[in-house]
Amino acid sequence: MTTHSFTRRSFFAAGGAMAGASAAGLIVPARAQGLEPTRTMRGGSNNYLPNAPIVERIGGGGFWMTGTVRRAGDGAPLAGQRIQIWAHTTEGHERDPQSHGATLTDANGAFRLEMPQIVPAFGQPHGHLAYDSGEFKTVFLRPVMQSARDTSLAAHFVLEPA
Repeated sequence: MTTHSFTRRSFFAAGGAMAGASAAGLIVPARAQGLEPTRTMRGGSNNYLPNAPIVERIGGGGFWMTGTVRRAGDGAPLAGQRIQIWAHTTEGHERDPQSHGATLTDANGAFRLEMPQIVPAFGQPHGHLAYDSGEFKTVFLRPVMQSARDTSLAAHFVLEPA
C-alpha cells in the first residue's frame, strides 16, 4: 500500500504546477456556456396587473416565494431585477390588487418575498411570477406546488435581452 505524505515542499511544488498549467491555458474555470432562456409558462400571465408596487411583504405573510434571476448564455446573476409575485392565498384571490407585490433581486440574483399561504385554485396550489422590467424579455411563470401544505415555492428565471 502506498502512503503519500504531504510536506510543505510538495504542497508548494503542486501549487506551482497548477499555476503553470493555468498560465498555459490547460485549466479553464467552469462557465455556464449556452444557458437557455426561460420560456413563459402557459397560464403564467393570468390575472397579471402591470406595475405592482415593490413591497416588503404581501399581506400577513407565512409563506415564502424565492428564486434566482440569471442571464441567458453565461448564467451571470442579475442584481436589481424586478420580479412581480401574485397568487390565490388565504387572504385573497390572485385577481385582487392586494394579492400582488414585487421585489428586487440582490447582488447574487436571488429574490425572496413573504406572502400569505397559497391555496389551491382550479385544483392546483400555484404561484405566479413575472419579470417585466423591459431590459430583458418578459417572462411569466406559474409553478405548481407539490402539496397545498408546502410553505415555500421556488422559481428561477434565465433572461435574454429584449
